[in-house]
Amino acid sequence: MKIKNLILIFILAINTIGFAQNNSTYKPEREKIFDLIHTKLKVNLNFENKELNGEAWVTLKPHFYSTNKLILDAKAMLIHQVTLNNQKLEFTNDDFQLDINLPKSYSKNEEFTIYINYTARPEKVKDKITNTISADKGLYFINPKGIDKNKPTQVWTQGETEGSSCWFPTIDAPNQKTSQEIYITVPNKYKTLSNGLLISQTEKGNNRTDYWKLDKKHAPYLFFLSVGEFEIVEDTYKNIPVNYYVEKEYEKYAKDIFGNTPEMIQFFSDKLGVDFPWSKYSQIVVRDYVSGAMENTTAVVHGEQAYQKPGQLIDENIHENTIAHELFHHWFGNLVTSESWSNLALNESFANYSEYLWREHKYGKDDVEMYMFENKKLYLESGSEDKSLIRFNYTDKEEMFDLVSYNKGGAILHMLRNYLGDEAFFTGLKTYLTKYKYQSAEAHQLRLVFEEITGKDLNWFFNQYFFGTGHPKISISYDYNMLRKTVTVNILQLQSETFQFPFAIDIFEGSKRTRHNVFVDGNDASFTFPFNKQPTLIQVNADGVVLCEIEENKVLSDYIFQLKNAQLFAHRREALLEVAKKQEEKDAFNAVVNAMDDSAYKIRVLALEKVDLINKFAKKTAIEKIKQIANSDKKTLVQAAAIETLGKLIDPELKSIFVQALESKSYAVLGKALVALYYVDKNLAIKKSKELPDEVRKILATPLTQIFIASNDDSELPFIAKSVVSGMFLVGDDDTKALYKKAFDKISKSNDTKAIQNLVEDMVVKGNQYKSFNFDKVVINLMRTMIQDQEKSTNTNKERNIAIIKESMLGIL
Repeated sequence: MKIKNLILIFILAINTIGFAQNNSTYKPEREKIFDLIHTKLKVNLNFENKELNGEAWVTLKPHFYSTNKLILDAKAMLIHQVTLNNQKLEFTNDDFQLDINLPKSYSKNEEFTIYINYTARPEKVKDKITNTISADKGLYFINPKGIDKNKPTQVWTQGETEGSSCWFPTIDAPNQKTSQEIYITVPNKYKTLSNGLLISQTEKGNNRTDYWKLDKKHAPYLFFLSVGEFEIVEDTYKNIPVNYYVEKEYEKYAKDIFGNTPEMIQFFSDKLGVDFPWSKYSQIVVRDYVSGAMENTTAVVHGEQAYQKPGQLIDENIHENTIAHELFHHWFGNLVTSESWSNLALNESFANYSEYLWREHKYGKDDVEMYMFENKKLYLESGSEDKSLIRFNYTDKEEMFDLVSYNKGGAILHMLRNYLGDEAFFTGLKTYLTKYKYQSAEAHQLRLVFEEITGKDLNWFFNQYFFGTGHPKISISYDYNMLRKTVTVNILQLQSETFQFPFAIDIFEGSKRTRHNVFVDGNDASFTFPFNKQPTLIQVNADGVVLCEIEENKVLSDYIFQLKNAQLFAHRREALLEVAKKQEEKDAFNAVVNAMDDSAYKIRVLALEKVDLINKFAKKTAIEKIKQIANSDKKTLVQAAAIETLGKLIDPELKSIFVQALESKSYAVLGKALVALYYVDKNLAIKKSKELPDEVRKILATPLTQIFIASNDDSELPFIAKSVVSGMFLVGDDDTKALYKKAFDKISKSNDTKAIQNLVEDMVVKGNQYKSFNFDKVVINLMRTMIQDQEKSTNTNKERNIAIIKESMLGIL
């Protein structure tokens, strides 16, 4: 999982950033001239120069044809020596490859081991296209000299897509598989983590060498190394170690964050019919990580967003989907690997769908429906319909890590599961994983497995949804024949390409619901159904399985009935949004209030957000209900929404509710209560905000920013500055982005050097962290704006402020 939730949201937020498309370039599977067999490494780290000194023993054999030339990927490395059987070999190397002349021509049955003594220089790795220093370093040193007292010293790697060859010579392609062993020498104070099991630790003076070994074969991009001061919280699944590497502050919360992992391993093993295939499962959280998380075999790495305190976890573990996602990769991606980045969906679509499977198992119908709705929504709103799931034409392999490979792919797998049935679908997955274990595969092999299991031809499905682009866009109309008591449902596809798909249609006659399953195989399809009395509602795509967009004409009474009776979260949500537009009508207002009792908590939240309390209908009764929700709803996020809704009334009589909410263990409730309190008792709200512990203030940055900006509290600008970049671009809704834009403008023009410094330091981190998404260009433009604002100002510190900004720009450029 190279990019995930945070960055996906980021991509949607920055509409100005995109990737150039060049559909004329075919990207095949990498030719296999040699097969990797085993990789042995001995490494030590040069923290001063941000380099790695290494020795590599790479065992290979020709794939088929005899050859006397070996080419390894080795980016920006100094190669000191290459030998075979203690015989020095001639070689050449540039910034990208190591070319070795072998002493003879080797045949496909001859294994040999090359020894390479080298120095990896990640800071000098170049982009192959632009020939400029790359942000994809493969090996990352965090605060290596310990200058920043607020950040630990850490080293970690990121192998996907071709980052492993930045720190050891290899054939850096997903269709290669190798076992591995690695000796890591570090100062005694540090702990290490790598793939496989920790076999031994040998101390020598102030240093220690840790020996890690993975016997099973996996792709080079899944190699991992991390060094730092971590606490190891031990867990287990059967006889398999399951450990969590975290900083000291989060040691006592590690099991609250990651504690479902053993249950996930059991569930996925049972669901797939394939036991967890590796020797251990560790998860580590590192600083300044360049992605959301990564599924390195047995050594998953997470970014800091995984860290959460009890006050956040009581609301929701926002990282749980990612935890499931990375674990599922240990079957889809690590055990069986996409043979090329063109086939990335064989890794990422399955990992995306694992999030659905886990939530379905653990949290039930409403929860998993909410998940699938939001998963599809991200894709449908991304403008990515011109891309196919499996695509061989792209400009850069990094483009493959998008909402098509992830979100659309997960939705397509759900459609395939529905079409085949659970027994056939999961039998197919078991067969695929068993047949291709410790190998690579392509989409056609997956199709052939399903065809063999079911006896069905599935070319039509794979051609449409795996190799084709887009999704159905449907217009629905109805024809009633009152004499025959029939209704005809007309399904017109609006997109240029005609899709085939199973389609569920519910017909309601009062409270009675009848499900009809049909198969749409034409551009203009019609289906006729009998009824006993005039249908109250017809609900198409009633099970929500088909990934599509639907147009249909409904009146208010239809939506009110749908809001109360529809089975699917997405349909109740759709109805609520339409009903909320007509709250001047009593029935609509009452329907919105009644939706506050919906079984799906996000419907309750939406009803609270949309209710119009400037309304003559039962306003007092509605407010009493919202007060009760604020105090007692079983979901703290609903309590928080209720407090926010009450806060909009700016009613001093509600102050006691807001003050009481300040005692909540939920940070969501606490944040909303502070903002609501501000508008009825400004001084008390500010006092309470400033009394919060620093760790809580950091988590509640957005509500506190709202209070401090509204009150023109310039003394808090340095605090606000630390969250501006994330608030403007990476998280939150439009209101949040607008709030932080206002904060940015205020800081940009201010005389507060500390606020300026905090803001630009955060920009440098985010600019470098997301440089591969061109976010560095956004940051540079923001810094230029700040310089212009300072130049126009009469600030006494403006020269110093400009110097700080310009120096920070160099940190990105």
